[in-house]
Amino acid sequence: MWWSNAAARAFGVLLMAAALCARVHASGLHHERLPAAALSADGIAFTVHLPDGYDPARAVGYPVLYVNDGQDRDAVRLDATARALVASGRIVPIIVVSIAMPPDRMAAYGLSDRARGASVPGDSRAGPVGTQAHAYAEWIAQVLVPHIDRTYRTQDGPSGRTLLGWSLGGLQAFNMGWRYPDRFGRIGAFSPSLWLPADRSSPQAAGRTRIAHRWVDADAPPAGVRWWLSVGTHEETDDRDGDGINDALDDVMELALGGDAEGVAAMPLRGLAQHRLSIAVDPAVPSSADADVVVWRLQDGRHTQEDWARMLPALLSWAFATGRQDPPR
Repeated sequence: MWWSNAAARAFGVLLMAAALCARVHASGLHHERLPAAALSADGIAFTVHLPDGYDPARAVGYPVLYVNDGQDRDAVRLDATARALVASGRIVPIIVVSIAMPPDRMAAYGLSDRARGASVPGDSRAGPVGTQAHAYAEWIAQVLVPHIDRTYRTQDGPSGRTLLGWSLGGLQAFNMGWRYPDRFGRIGAFSPSLWLPADRSSPQAAGRTRIAHRWVDADAPPAGVRWWLSVGTHEETDDRDGDGINDALDDVMELALGGDAEGVAAMPLRGLAQHRLSIAVDPAVPSSADADVVVWRLQDGRHTQEDWARMLPALLSWAFATGRQDPPR
């Protein structure tokens, strides 16, 4: 189910109003930096966006949205969209923490093994991906999250925290949900780089050795984590298995539904559905989707900031809907 043109126009009006509010409430942005010796001599910068009317003595803390690639926040209309949805009453007020990408994005954004204290690099045409992934994951979990909880009036615990990323940042968000369920109860991934393989010597090898899919095939997902996976229907033209479906869409559908989700049984890896997680595909009303996993396909969507901005309202409505009660963890 796609947003109608009328709905898109109405939401555009809300965005313009929210943009005006942003100028008035510029004091709601706090630019900070924390040490991250393993990743950068200068630490990692981030911006905290406090909601209008933020109250540090509020009886109930604010839920927090953490965002990878925070330097893109204007391009994906992060502030304006959140403000518009709060103003319309569709979501509750939230704190947003936009994390600027580390100096070596390709090294930091990737997969890790928390138990072994090690990164799990994959291969790409540009070289290894995720060689510093464990250090970045640990920085988020052990440095950034505790700092935010100490400094601001947050909802304590994973049910009050959502992490969002796109592209490689979406893969990193998946990693945090899989390895750090004690930190994050919701994960949002737009156009996630689930293609990352251990072996790319051939298209077939790359498909067989996609690391995230191998994890899901081998082990049960962490209890209590809810997943939002958004992907455009026109992300790319690559089709490694020749099934007529582009790889980005295949990767998301197969992670959720299993290796034969699109009728191709050559690589029948288990997906999240085979672990008895409930799956909702393209829910008509994202805010009411109570499945463990939501797959939301953006019609004609491509691998662009503009289309990630189009994905954002549905994700926020799902994660922070007014009056929503999540099932107990």
